Amino acid sequence: MEVMMTIMLISVVSISISILFAYLFGLHHHLFFNKNKSSTTAAAGPLPPGKMGWPLVGESLHFLWAGCKGHPEKFVLDRVAKYSSTVFRTHLVGEKAAVLSGASGNKFLFSNENKLVKAWFSSGIDKIFPSSTRSSSEEEGIKLRRMVHNFLKTEALRRYIGKMDHMAQTHFEEGWENKKEVVVLPLAKDYTFQLACRLFASVEDPQQVDRLSKPFNLLASSLFAIPIDLPGTPFNKGIKASKIVRQELVSIIKQRKIDLAQGKASPTQDILSHMLLTSDENGNFMQEFDIADKILGLLIGGRDSASVACTFIVKYLAELPHIYDGVYNENMEILKSKSPGDPLNWEDLQKMKYSWNVACEVMRLATPVPGTFREAIADFSYKGYFIPKGFKLYWSATATHKNPEIYPEPEKFDPSRFQGAGPAPYTFVPFGGGPRMCPGLEYARFEILVFMHHLVKRFKLEKVIPNDDKFVVNPMPIPAKGLPIRLFPHQN
Repeated sequence: MEVMMTIMLISVVSISISILFAYLFGLHHHLFFNKNKSSTTAAAGPLPPGKMGWPLVGESLHFLWAGCKGHPEKFVLDRVAKYSSTVFRTHLVGEKAAVLSGASGNKFLFSNENKLVKAWFSSGIDKIFPSSTRSSSEEEGIKLRRMVHNFLKTEALRRYIGKMDHMAQTHFEEGWENKKEVVVLPLAKDYTFQLACRLFASVEDPQQVDRLSKPFNLLASSLFAIPIDLPGTPFNKGIKASKIVRQELVSIIKQRKIDLAQGKASPTQDILSHMLLTSDENGNFMQEFDIADKILGLLIGGRDSASVACTFIVKYLAELPHIYDGVYNENMEILKSKSPGDPLNWEDLQKMKYSWNVACEVMRLATPVPGTFREAIADFSYKGYFIPKGFKLYWSATATHKNPEIYPEPEKFDPSRFQGAGPAPYTFVPFGGGPRMCPGLEYARFEILVFMHHLVKRFKLEKVIPNDDKFVVNPMPIPAKGLPIRLFPHQN
């Protein structure tokens, strides 16, 4: 205990000194440059309404607190109402920022990607995903998107549906069947992580998957933690976890090189083989360390957002019997058209229209990625306000999805919102939009529908804690208690 108190004291003192130094430096910078900046801003137009909050901290605590309370949209919608403006100024995660809200803000940011804005990641991301090429996270992200594009297209993914179905069958047999109660969140993470390991790197050995998965909770939480690399902090734990996963991935990569050379692995079997055999414009191949980082990023994306969606799908199916009945009936009709034991196929998934509408409504109410940041790469005006180069720009998917002007009765669960043409453009954005739209959209759709099919064909559901609706955002929305569910197997 004494050692722990000493560490805490050192941490507090170190942080305090850092904050004091940064504050004095920022004050000096402000006094020295304020005159010129003020005249430039005045000539270009007013900044958006808003306030910067406390020195250095800004409004970050309010922003984080809204997420901790399970309502990340409240930070945005309260200020939109306060300033009567869909764009406002604030100070988040140590940066001056503007928040662009609603469909018009989404459209503006998505349409001006790499023109007026670019993706922005905190400096801490580069410590978790270090690149031996010393390129930025943004540059590495662009490379990764190019590589995975062909593998994540609908045409390419069709051949994995049978495998997804088999893995879902095994997952429910081992993790759900013959149990009266389960906690859904960890099971959903197991399901999505196993699929991601298989698709991206052909890793199927349960022990190897387990060694990769254990550090992932620490790693995912650290991505949005305050980037203070001191012992015991979430950020420090995340860096250590990333090193553990990376070491395991490097061993997998080395073995794949041997297998490719001996003809035991196919050049087209997964993204890992593609990365090993693809050179850049100069004929250079990626180093093992960089491939490990890219596979690590894919595993995080493939595991976390889909597991959140699957978990909340179970929640709403348990709470709303009429919604459950609609999904159940649709999937039973598909089963009737198949011979016993036949795996799901592309045509089956195309018939799950109501099921996908339900999944979309779940992602509207519990959006896996609440929002992300961009950075202004040039001065520009938006709705009469001046946005200076270097300003960070935050767009909030949850604020769009919970806006009563876009979705009447926004807290009501209503899958019919997605019938026909569905919501208007830029109003349903769980996968982002524009050039940075999530390339795994179809992959997520397939794994979610396969999950729903195997769930409802086996069980009816009931929440163990009926009135427990509390969830937190860390960094994605998750039920505070993991969602305990009581299972009632179908008699037939």
